[in-house]
Amino acid sequence: MDEKQISQVRQFNRAVTQRIGALGDDYLASGRPLGEARLLYEIGRDGATVRDLRARLALDSGYLSRMLRALEQQALVTAQPDASDARVRRVSLTAKGRKAWAALDGRSKDMAASLLAPLGTSQRTRLLAAMAEVERFLRASAVVIEIEDPASPEAQVCLQAYFQELQERFDEGFDPALTISANPEELVPPAGWFLMARLDGAPVGCGALKIKDGIGEIKRMWVSREARGLGIAQRLLEALEARAQAAGVDTLRLDTHRSLTEARALYLRNGYAEIAAYNSNPYAGYWFEKRDLLGRA
Repeated sequence: MDEKQISQVRQFNRAVTQRIGALGDDYLASGRPLGEARLLYEIGRDGATVRDLRARLALDSGYLSRMLRALEQQALVTAQPDASDARVRRVSLTAKGRKAWAALDGRSKDMAASLLAPLGTSQRTRLLAAMAEVERFLRASAVVIEIEDPASPEAQVCLQAYFQELQERFDEGFDPALTISANPEELVPPAGWFLMARLDGAPVGCGALKIKDGIGEIKRMWVSREARGLGIAQRLLEALEARAQAAGVDTLRLDTHRSLTEARALYLRNGYAEIAAYNSNPYAGYWFEKRDLLGRA
């Protein structure tokens, strides 16, 4: 990444914020700045918990609280304990808030139309395609990959989703008890690591490294269907390889099912070579190995 790339991103940010009117304190003639207007929109007609709003908008708790108080003072929202969990506050629009939301929604549509109206048909098509591309990469850049306790509730949610998908995709079904073990105690340092990918605070993928007799094995690679296409599997694999290198592991292995064609393509383009079976996993149809990791460090 060089200075020219950084400068281009900054120029793009300035152009967008100016064009959509984000710089003033009367966004879309709503009488409030963009932050408050966006928060009002996200609360929506169905309401939302403070926890969800904080994760969805990636806002600091204190800043979010100040904006919520401002909306409450304008009699646009109310907050009360959530019906399913009294420890969580749920924010709802008042009658006045619903009117403000409807006006904001209408003006937002008008703003979007004003961006497209001056353009010819081909220009609109190109702009919309470019917007979709930018949104996809912005979402990809928001993904965070961190070490996670493999026994944590979020890790178990990921693993159960992974097992369920294998059950659906394998003709013979899938029973994790019959495959090669990757139990929580095998996936914590120094025996291994469990990594989790999060987007907007929610888990969207995982991958694990298991080390035995100086050989590393990649396990539990999974990305949720909703988050595919963001390069998460590639980043998880690279992060696991970096962990292996840091642990002094020079060789990595893995196995995969014959139906997981996208997984095989991922491993092949990352330098993994197909090898003879090195385990008795009944679900494996292909075995791969990557050597000389330490020479690549």
